[in-house]
Amino acid sequence: MRIADWPQTERPRERLLDRGPAELTDAELLAILLRTGTRGRSAIDLARLLIARFGGLRGLLEADRDQLCEQPGLGPAKYAQIQAALELARRHLREQLERGKPLTSPQATREYLRAALRDRAHEVFCALYLDTRHRVVAFEELFTGTIDSAHVHPRVVVEKALARRAAALIVAHNHPSGIAEPSQADLAITRRLRDALGLVDIRLLDHFIIGDAEVVSLAERGLV
Repeated sequence: MRIADWPQTERPRERLLDRGPAELTDAELLAILLRTGTRGRSAIDLARLLIARFGGLRGLLEADRDQLCEQPGLGPAKYAQIQAALELARRHLREQLERGKPLTSPQATREYLRAALRDRAHEVFCALYLDTRHRVVAFEELFTGTIDSAHVHPRVVVEKALARRAAALIVAHNHPSGIAEPSQADLAITRRLRDALGLVDIRLLDHFIIGDAEVVSLAERGLV
């Protein structure tokens, strides 16, 4: 049965408009994005099938173009719709950290860094440069390492911070293993960065480690 033939109170789009998006399941939200199904399958049937086939919503959204486009009912147009929705979500998070705004929400920082770094195949080390009022000056990816480690050079970080006229920094990197627990190397580079930046009166406010389901703040653990 087509979704158009369902009672209005059961249609995903109408339920979203009436109750809000948080009330819908992953499959219902995906069905709204897909808009149409295939012969013999409604959009929500197709959404459920895809989520099951890719082992969950995250697996589906992280799939590459070839993987998605070979699925029945999908093609370049629907792949483009999914990618556009993902990029809109990333940009929405990034706008909360845009240049000139005070960084008043640690949770917004966490969510942006998670969106930016969580799904990278290799370690990426980045920095948020802040002014004296903790307004964001810039966000920059500084180093990309192997799947095991990123080679972080404190001298380069200091030079970049001075060039940006930053008064403070927040740094972050991802663990492709998905485990956010800091390693001894993470603690060592944090101390080196803190000391190097301190020599030029720039504060290291935090070092976030991005895992699969968790973001660890070293400042919250008293390690910065």
